Amino acid sequence: MASLRREDPTFAFRIDTETGQTVISGMGELHLEILQNKLIKEKKVDVRVGKPRVAYKEAITTRARAEGKFVRQTGGRGQYGHVVLDVEPLLMAEGRWSPDIDFEAKVISGAVPKEYFHAVERGSKEALGRGVLAGYPVMGVRVTLVDGSYHSVDSSELAFEQAASLAVEKALKDAGSILLEPVMRVQVEVPEMYLGAVQSNLLGRRGSITDSRAHGTIRIIDASVPLVEMFGYSSQLRSLTAGRGTFTMEPLSYERVPDQVAKDVIL
Repeated sequence: MASLRREDPTFAFRIDTETGQTVISGMGELHLEILQNKLIKEKKVDVRVGKPRVAYKEAITTRARAEGKFVRQTGGRGQYGHVVLDVEPLLMAEGRWSPDIDFEAKVISGAVPKEYFHAVERGSKEALGRGVLAGYPVMGVRVTLVDGSYHSVDSSELAFEQAASLAVEKALKDAGSILLEPVMRVQVEVPEMYLGAVQSNLLGRRGSITDSRAHGTIRIIDASVPLVEMFGYSSQLRSLTAGRGTFTMEPLSYERVPDQVAKDVIL
């Protein structure tokens, strides 16, 4: 990859930490096909090429409470951790799920000592890293430690971390988990004569047109479109506009995946 980049400065690659894929980019789909052939034939690299995976997320829609208890007894010192956690959606002003995970402790009468709060937070966030629908990370959640118990000898950070993880997993199953997908802000510039075809194509990709305005003989279309629907759009746009259309896109938000589409992703 580094060798190809030295030969061709327009080629770039990166590791997507959320999907584990190596994502390559260039001047267009034909350019990427040529680079792929170079990797296989000239560099003798065995590669499997496909569309980039979409980094879906999961979220919850309702509040739920669950109890987690981790107890292990061995010949010597045992392990004991017990927590009761509330989980609830964490939303931003516009009603979208926040990208953050919040944790707070509201334990009454020292049911769980303060020195274990960080362990409970770690265990909670670890469990939120794998949702109950399809194993995608959960976003936009507030976790509250409301109760629990401890043992003066057997309790440990590890025990409370495991107890919190168990409690969050249980709570997510009762909290109305849903799948979220990345939505892109897309701007397309096309000659006036192709406006209708381009708009229809965007709508067919589950897109939403937010604005359309004229700039001389060019129409500028603003839209929001799910990322998964934008693969292959460059070639499609060239075909629709005889090569005269251009577009840019950038991340906008995460939105709920329609139920019919979510079934295919979860399977």
